[in-house]
Amino acid sequence: MKKVEIFTDGACSGNPGPGGWCAILRYGKNEKQISGGEAQTTNNRMELTAVIMGLSALKMPCRVKLVTDSRYVADAVGKGWVFSWRDKGWKKADKKPALNVDLWEKLLELLETHEVEFVWIKGHAGHEENERCDRAAVAEIEKFK
Repeated sequence: MKKVEIFTDGACSGNPGPGGWCAILRYGKNEKQISGGEAQTTNNRMELTAVIMGLSALKMPCRVKLVTDSRYVADAVGKGWVFSWRDKGWKKADKKPALNVDLWEKLLELLETHEVEFVWIKGHAGHEENERCDRAAVAEIEKFK
């Protein structure tokens, strides 16, 4: 399997409000940046969308190191919460419904194709790729203003 790095970020102006996302894919010295946005969304939806779009851009199964500043995404997968939510009919431990089920279902499908290691980093802390993703996500928001 090819080893790929993906760096992601999502942003929102208001929550909900216009949002943007970005993913940087890196394979060796090759790099591709993709981004997009929505007129009315939430920060967590944009964080998830960045991850989904990054993984969806891969043309074959890969071993992926996915770097995100979203605890929501990294912890939900890394700590197994999303699998528990799914197994309990998309209910969280507190019996409340899980949010963003449509996106979690897409992500879980992609996790069956790729071997993904989620790595959480602190946002807005000088991490080069995270800062680039943030700038691109914010630029996407401007298209809706």
